[in-house]
Amino acid sequence: MSAQPPFMPLPAALPHTARADVSRRRSLMLALALAAVLLGLLGLMVGSEGWNLEALRADLAGDQAALILGQIRAPRTLGALLVGALLGLAGAIAQGLFRNPLADPYLLGSAAGASLAVVAVLAAGGLAGHVISLATAMWLERLGLVAAAFIGALAGVLLTLALAQGAQQTVRLLLAGVVVGVVLGAGADLLTTVSPEALRGKQMFMLGTTGYLGWSSVAVLAAGLAVALPAAWALARVLDALSLGEDSAASLGLPLPALQLLLVVLLALCTGLAVSQAGLVAFVGLVSPHLVRRFAPAPQGYTLLASAAAGGVLLLAADVLARGLIAPRELPVGVLTALLGGGYLIRLLHRRSLS
Repeated sequence: MSAQPPFMPLPAALPHTARADVSRRRSLMLALALAAVLLGLLGLMVGSEGWNLEALRADLAGDQAALILGQIRAPRTLGALLVGALLGLAGAIAQGLFRNPLADPYLLGSAAGASLAVVAVLAAGGLAGHVISLATAMWLERLGLVAAAFIGALAGVLLTLALAQGAQQTVRLLLAGVVVGVVLGAGADLLTTVSPEALRGKQMFMLGTTGYLGWSSVAVLAAGLAVALPAAWALARVLDALSLGEDSAASLGLPLPALQLLLVVLLALCTGLAVSQAGLVAFVGLVSPHLVRRFAPAPQGYTLLASAAAGGVLLLAADVLARGLIAPRELPVGVLTALLGGGYLIRLLHRRSLS
């Protein structure tokens, strides 16, 4: 499968509409890049007192400047950008794979699997606290949450694939994901009933947070994105073919079962990494491809890359707002993304109903 660069020179012979489309795509990517830079600077500025320039000067002049900026704000800001990029990429893959604009990264049981694994670790940590020291139990619990969320997300997707007997039939895969999500979600609820102390941790995980992102998280997220983006670009032609229907795609000679399975694995990898580091951040993966297709309709290759950029910008904006709106307290970033993303979709539906 030959790869093409996302931006080609504009031939003079291109029709006016085609040149306008390419121009819009370039403009969107430039706007997203500028927004990422500006929001990154705001992320370094906002602290416990919100957007306070005097407090920022005091932080920069103090002895803890390297710790505050270099070890707390910088990794959190960059980590939020990377988590959003993974979710935006996963959302574009899901919507292209299922040919459904309402598909999101958590569709195949990854969210429920991650939630169940996190609750299991929290419950085990609570029980272990009665046997070993509380500090040791808390350390083991903190260490295991990230790994548990990642393993749980992947396990949820694998269970969905087993129930659907592969990725060949997208309707069966979609239904299997719904069933797995309900069953694993019920298991998590049952565990919180048996171990009520796990409920608070589950609530924080379900709301989503970027407060625990450090340089180790940034390294893991960056490595995952470095693998996922080229793989998604290489599989973009498959999504273009699937947009014509599975029969039409098969008639092109594509080995659809194997390629669809690769897309599901890539979707699970992006989602699992994002969920393991920031919890269940809502609507970023759903809204990002919508925004890209609305402002710059394009083939799937561009849509995948632009959705990753849009997802990063959206989550970074939500993170900056979450830290600064009610400082010194902090809003859960997943609540803000749900409000902003839900509000955008409601407005979009309203406009379409009027038209």
